Amino acid sequence: MINYIEALRRKIGSQAIILVGATVLVYNDEDKILFQYRNDSKDWGLPGGAMELGESLEETAYRELYEETGLKAIKMELVDIFAGGNSFIDTLMVMRAIMS
Repeated sequence: MINYIEALRRKIGSQAIILVGATVLVYNDEDKILFQYRNDSKDWGLPGGAMELGESLEETAYRELYEETGLKAIKMELVDIFAGGNSFIDTLMVMRAIMS
């Protein structure tokens, strides 16, 4: 199944759109944050991405964490919400993953 954003992009091209998404902070036992090498930007970043139709932001956080790292959190805690600016996603919810 094609995802919502890909389908929207096929219709409107590269025109600016408002996107909502989630970023997940994963800490280890030493309070170090997990970063991943991102193939899309060729840079290091945090797990996360855009919300799909029918998802809550919390569901987006769980899905993106699993899709990008293979990790499953047992709980998510809200850290902050950011809106506006020059990022790929206009409104971003930052969640802390509770792993055990």
